Amino acid sequence: MPKRTAAPKKPLRTAYARAKIINERLAEHYPDAHCALNFENPLQLLVATILSAQCTDVMVNKVSPTLFKRCPTAQKLAAIDDAELQEIIRPTGFYRNKAKSIKAAAKLIVEKYNGKVPGTLDELVQLPGVARKTANVVLGECFDTPGITVDTHVGRLSRRMGFTNQEDPVKVERDLHALIPQEDWTIFSHRMIWHGRQICIARKPKCDVCPLADVCPKIGAEA
Repeated sequence: MPKRTAAPKKPLRTAYARAKIINERLAEHYPDAHCALNFENPLQLLVATILSAQCTDVMVNKVSPTLFKRCPTAQKLAAIDDAELQEIIRPTGFYRNKAKSIKAAAKLIVEKYNGKVPGTLDELVQLPGVARKTANVVLGECFDTPGITVDTHVGRLSRRMGFTNQEDPVKVERDLHALIPQEDWTIFSHRMIWHGRQICIARKPKCDVCPLADVCPKIGAEA
């Protein structure tokens, strides 16, 4: 008599069901999650997000008040001397490239949008230094347009939680769109970022204290 093989185990939960549970638990665990960058208007958030590349939000929040006081409008940002701008933002790193992007974006905002930051994804991603990540941050915080911001934390956690197997942020964003209700896109991003910084750390996630431990497949996490 041939030996019987065990039936393959079915996944504990589908990605859709898992996403629903994780979204709900993140909401319970991080009720105060919000954008960590300090800003008062769309222009300030746009600039702060550009500065945040390869830099901590804490450092950006230390540097940005000086810049915003010196250049409160897109017109002044577009006209500031290159050397002065670079010196102000130097602590954020990659300051030459960031200064170039900020000035070029400000010039286009002045020339094409009368000094006001545009409020659509298609318009924002045409600005120098602005990709979908920055655009979604600005849209979600300043224009009440839901968007998923795929930074390193959101991308890493999404793969670890089995929401995607993609590395490209645009493809990760697309996969998350299919799993997370649109009205939650913006706040879901903030909660994932907070979770990635506090518990689901890249090198050594704190799975023993994680509120998602029983539903997360922990893909790529060391045992």
